[in-house]
This record gives sequence, structure tokens and C-alpha cells, in this order.
Amino acid sequence: MTLEPKVYIVGAGPGDPELITVKGSRILRTADVVLYTDSLVNDELIATAKPEAEVLQSSGMDLERQVEIMSEAVQAGRSVARVHTGDPAVYGAILEQMVLLKQRGVAYEIIPGVSSVFASAAVLGAELTVPDLTQTVILTRAEGRTPVPDREKLRDLASHHCTVALFLSATLAKKVVVEFLAAGWSEDTPVAVVQRATWPDQKIVRTTLAQLPTDLRAADITMHAMILAGWALDPGLVDKDAHRSKLYDKSFTHGYRKGVKPGE
Repeated sequence: MTLEPKVYIVGAGPGDPELITVKGSRILRTADVVLYTDSLVNDELIATAKPEAEVLQSSGMDLERQVEIMSEAVQAGRSVARVHTGDPAVYGAILEQMVLLKQRGVAYEIIPGVSSVFASAAVLGAELTVPDLTQTVILTRAEGRTPVPDREKLRDLASHHCTVALFLSATLAKKVVVEFLAAGWSEDTPVAVVQRATWPDQKIVRTTLAQLPTDLRAADITMHAMILAGWALDPGLVDKDAHRSKLYDKSFTHGYRKGVKPGE
């Protein structure tokens, strides 16, 4: 199957080569040019590119060079798979690429992927939105060299006391603890950290808010890690049967089933 000559921004998933979407895999196998984030995307995936494809690593390129390569390829009638880790919509740095591609009149399409936040939840066996416990998940990062807007300071976000997923924050664990405690979180709040989720060398650390910096240091985790915090991460939830949803409650009526009241 021949692809339309344009840039396909493909989410490769978190690491496991089977966690790319069917569409993403088809594009990767068919594209004339493959430009990929070589420090994060599994080489097993890239090996599925067709033999005649031009395969390039992006880690040594600046933005302008990447866009130049992609634009020249599309203008020559070739298709480009720009392969990102996880889902490109979250910390994927794709807007800046799209801006320059649009300026050059180059068409593009985004193919979603499995984000590391959901891959981490899966390997932990966790549901991030638990009935009667939390129904909200905040995806954010701690403020380091990259600033965050004033209205998105971690302390303010943590004040909602829901599940919080922290990208790119493993080196800022002490700051995370300070901000969460200032927002009223208890020191024994469950926290789980997954480094390189779904890769063969994946690491999992289950800890508490107070112990987070110590346990990360002991596990030698400083990068490629997802931090999930909140009571939805309590591993004991699977032993309690205390948080059932309305969806499958036999007494709950919805558009596909009439509920049965107790005693009926």
C-alpha cells in the first residue's frame, strides 16, 4: 500500500513494540523516510521499516534540520514517518514541528499512541479513576529548567487531591514532596514509579510520598520514569472490593439495561 506524500507524526507507544497501533505500524512499515527519536523508540519497531526506506535518527538534529529533511522528502513525493515515543500529544514537542511544516506548505497527520502514563498504570495493575475515591487525573510535570505557567504550579494542582501523573520529574522528587505536602497531602499517600514502562529493563518502585526521594535514589532512577501519586495507587485496593462503579450495578438503570431493585 502506498502512502500519501506527507508527514505522519506517529506515536510509537511506551516501549513494547507490540504497543504501537495497527495504523502506526502500517505507516512505519510503508513510509519512504523514517525519522525517529532514537533515544526512546524501540529499535525493534524501527527494524520493521521497509528495506529501501531512508532511516534517520533525530537525537543529533535541531528542529530546523528535522523539518528541512521532512519537507524536502514530502516535496519530492515521498512519505515520512516521524516516530515519537508514547503519544505525541503529551510532551511530544510536535507543535513546533507542525508550525514550521505549515509555513512550508507541507501536509501532516498525527497518529496517536499509547502514553507512558497508561502503560505505567497497566503494569502496576492500577485504575487511575476509582469510584468514590477519585474521578480525576492530572497529567503534569514538576517545574525545573522548563517553567510551567503560574496557574499550573504543582502545589495548586495537588490541592485537588486526585490522581496526579508526573512526567519528566524523577530528578525533582524532593520538590514534588514539598509541594504535595504543602497542598495538604499526607506523608503516607501511595506513590508508584515506573521507569521505562513495558521495556525489558522496566523498574517499578512502590512507595509513599514521604519516602519518594529516598526510594528513587536507592533504585537509581533519575530519568525515563513516570510518577503516579494518589490513593488510587494503593495496591491494597484489589483486596477490599470497596469501590464498585454504577455501570455494572444490578440496581442501576441505563440506556442498555433496566436495573433491578433489591428484593425484586
